[in-house]
Amino acid sequence: MKAMVCETFGGPEVLALRELPDPPPPAPGEIQVRIGARGVQYVDVLMLAGKYQFRPEPPFIPGREAAGVVVAVGAGVADFQVGDRVMSRHTLGALAELGNAEAVLCDKIPPGMSLEHAGVFRGAYATAYYALLQRGRMVAGEWVLVHGAAGGIGIAAIQIAKLFGARVIATASTEAKRAACVEEGADHAIEYQGGFVDQVKALTGKRGVDIVYDPIGDKVGEESLRCLAWGGRLLILGFLGGGPTNIRSNYLLIKGIDVLGVRIGGLNEENPGLAIANMKALSELAGQGKLKPRISHRFRLEEAAQALQAVIDRSVIGKAVLVS
Repeated sequence: MKAMVCETFGGPEVLALRELPDPPPPAPGEIQVRIGARGVQYVDVLMLAGKYQFRPEPPFIPGREAAGVVVAVGAGVADFQVGDRVMSRHTLGALAELGNAEAVLCDKIPPGMSLEHAGVFRGAYATAYYALLQRGRMVAGEWVLVHGAAGGIGIAAIQIAKLFGARVIATASTEAKRAACVEEGADHAIEYQGGFVDQVKALTGKRGVDIVYDPIGDKVGEESLRCLAWGGRLLILGFLGGGPTNIRSNYLLIKGIDVLGVRIGGLNEENPGLAIANMKALSELAGQGKLKPRISHRFRLEEAAQALQAVIDRSVIGKAVLVS
């Protein structure tokens, strides 16, 4: 099979297209998938650089989310058969033509969903669903401020927040990205560089928002505390802005704010039953046409380095996908 291999730590340039032996037959509880589409995530960038909390030693095949067709089924697997179209989650190995995955972590692709959209669905939508509905306790009518809203988990957050009745203010850095956020359902899309508190307060009638969904961190997180209403929730999803936020505890005390970490990998590890149930619910919503990833960039498997560079350059709106 063909695969993209990380042969040393570094940037996207360390990836090399190689011919490798096919993976072994699936172990008990596993399925083997002929992969047709793969999601590209910032996690992959960190893993190539050796900066992710899970640090495989080179050489390894990166990639964690994919979609394809089942070609073999391990012992004890009852929910899948050869020929099924599936969304699969991999510890590593999605940037290849074949990959084995635990059957319990896979889902059948809903009717009407393309392989490309299925290949980029799992990570972003599982994160947004868990963050907003479970960690953030979002209810209909609340205001949600979504940072990094034109990214993969940002678009997913807009769609899920609107689907469940919230009002959404999206922040994004360019006119094109803000327009995309509005197209995806955001009630408002604003520039955040140079300050956004006054804009948020004006849009909410000086009240502030109930939830901040923040994958940016750093000074964006600091300013976000000033946007929260009484009893608000700050959801911390990452630090794309360069580092963590120095949270001033007086804001938390005075306004009764909850600060909540959101790491989908942690959910998968500590409460796999909930993670699986969430994906079942999300798959149903996708099958009903209520959730659909936005794909701005399509690359061939051998163009994985270009895809990851597009993620680094923040030129992707929604998701980038690698197809065979």
